[in-house]
Amino acid sequence: MGNNNFFDYRSNLTNLARKNRKYLSKAESLVWNVILKGKKFDYKFLKQKPIGNYIVDFYCTKLKLVIEIDDSSHEYKYNKDIDRENYFKKIGLKIIRYTNNQVEKYLEYIFEDIKNQIKIREKELNI
Repeated sequence: MGNNNFFDYRSNLTNLARKNRKYLSKAESLVWNVILKGKKFDYKFLKQKPIGNYIVDFYCTKLKLVIEIDDSSHEYKYNKDIDRENYFKKIGLKIIRYTNNQVEKYLEYIFEDIKNQIKIREKELNI
C-alpha cells in the first residue's frame, strides 16, 4: 500500500487507464468537462486513475476522494463493487457514486452534490 499520495497498482493497468482517458463514456465526459476539469474547485481531479487492482473514474489526491460513474452493468457487479469500496475504505479513500442516468438527467444536482461532498470531506480530513 502507498503513502498519503501514492498507491500501489498493477503496472498493466497504466496502459488501460490511458486508453480509458481517451474514450470516456458520455456521462463520464459530462462530469469531467462540465464539473471537474478546470478551476471550479480548489482541488485537482485526475481521470481514470489506477489504484490497487482498480481504475477509478475520477480521483482527487488531496481529498482522498473517488468519484465513480456507474453504467447499467454495475447492477450485475454488486459484489465486485462492494469489494472495491471495502478496499478503498481500508486505504482511507471516500467513494461517491452516481449513475449514468443521474448524470445525464441531473447534471446541475451532481455539481452541487460534489461541492457539498468536498466540504464534508474537508471537515473529515481537517483541511
